[in-house]
Amino acid sequence: MSEQPKIVLLDRFQTGDSANPSPEKILSGIPRIRVSNQYADRSQQFFCGVWSSTSGKWRIRYTEDEFCVLFEGRVRIESTTGEKHDFRAGDAFIVPSGFEGTWEVVEPCKKWYAVFEVKVT
Repeated sequence: MSEQPKIVLLDRFQTGDSANPSPEKILSGIPRIRVSNQYADRSQQFFCGVWSSTSGKWRIRYTEDEFCVLFEGRVRIESTTGEKHDFRAGDAFIVPSGFEGTWEVVEPCKKWYAVFEVKVT
């Protein structure tokens, strides 16, 4: 008999590991990023946790679909085509796979994230 899956309680106060953008992607500031992956499914295609960053701006290119809920701070995301979105604490949004542009932390922030990324075999 296999073990029954258990509910996973997420903790918004975990500090996590450093995951700063690579220097060639940074456009302004010196962002300091922490990631606390708190759950991953058996396939390693779905995972979630808490992400935080100090102010800065960098280039992004998504290979995954990400659901975000900002619970502190403010961010601005701009696509390569010039579409701009400003988000603040309490906002929820999705960044789809294939999105390219910039991510700017206007005020130090924290977010819940849930990511799905298809494994390429």
